[in-house]
Amino acid sequence: MIPRFGEPPQKDVKYTLRPGAYAILPHGRRVLLTVQTGLEWDVQLPGGGIDPGESPLQALHREVLEETGWRIAAPRRLGVFQRFVYMEDYDLWAQKMCTVYVAHPVRQIAEPTEEGHRSFWVGFDDAVHELGNDGDRSILRDYSGV
Repeated sequence: MIPRFGEPPQKDVKYTLRPGAYAILPHGRRVLLTVQTGLEWDVQLPGGGIDPGESPLQALHREVLEETGWRIAAPRRLGVFQRFVYMEDYDLWAQKMCTVYVAHPVRQIAEPTEEGHRSFWVGFDDAVHELGNDGDRSILRDYSGV
């Protein structure tokens, strides 16, 4: 059974399955996160939706580069969780199926190109408290032992 975090699905809402790939990018006792700015700030693990015809690993590399400007290597799957959310940017009720990997951040080659995103390094303890959703917090806590 895939663990669910956040609000339970609403009975009167039709959800669209939205698979995504996300990364824990550790360097020593710090981890690279991204913040999505806008009306409300949301701190997240770098990553996002898998486009049609794209593999999860292709999406992971693309999304991390777009949101952080970093190239990554040696991704290893850690786990998966689901969330039922309204995605305001897409006007979509989504069943987000979030596959999380750990990968080695190789080097930053550019600034984030995805609008409204910026990245930052933070210690694991602070990262667990900063992340905006329970699923990200849980998997980072399990990985880091915090």
